[in-house]
Amino acid sequence: MANTFTQIYIQIVFAVKGRQNLISKENREELHKFITGIVANRNQKLFAVFAMPDHVYILVSISPTILISDLVRDIKAASSKFINEKGWMHGKFNWQEGYGAFSYSKSSIDSVVKYILNHEQHHKKKTFKEEYLDLLQKFEIQYDPKYLFEWIND
Repeated sequence: MANTFTQIYIQIVFAVKGRQNLISKENREELHKFITGIVANRNQKLFAVFAMPDHVYILVSISPTILISDLVRDIKAASSKFINEKGWMHGKFNWQEGYGAFSYSKSSIDSVVKYILNHEQHHKKKTFKEEYLDLLQKFEIQYDPKYLFEWIND
């Protein structure tokens, strides 16, 4: 679209179905590369991705011509298929329904990238549940606890 200029940064968070620890350190880098390719193939820019054993954090800049829900759907569907085809685990791999999406200003991008890439260190101090609930509070997002991710004892 002529004369349209945007700068939209979104942090996306989603979890493994049942919050099972199914993403191994050995497979993490390959999954990161695959997700990077999905984002690039949708003509979006990926700034950071990090997969913990039971959830993923992504930071992208997104065009207003794509819905966040469509991008997340594409990432989750293609990466599930990829993981299942690779046979990284017994049984079928799935992501949980839903996701979190949080917007940031350009001035925050460096700190968000560092946060995502150092994610293992953050989980030594705070569980995924604590961290996710903190995000919802920080962004003043009202929610019904019954619609949050399935939680396990972290």
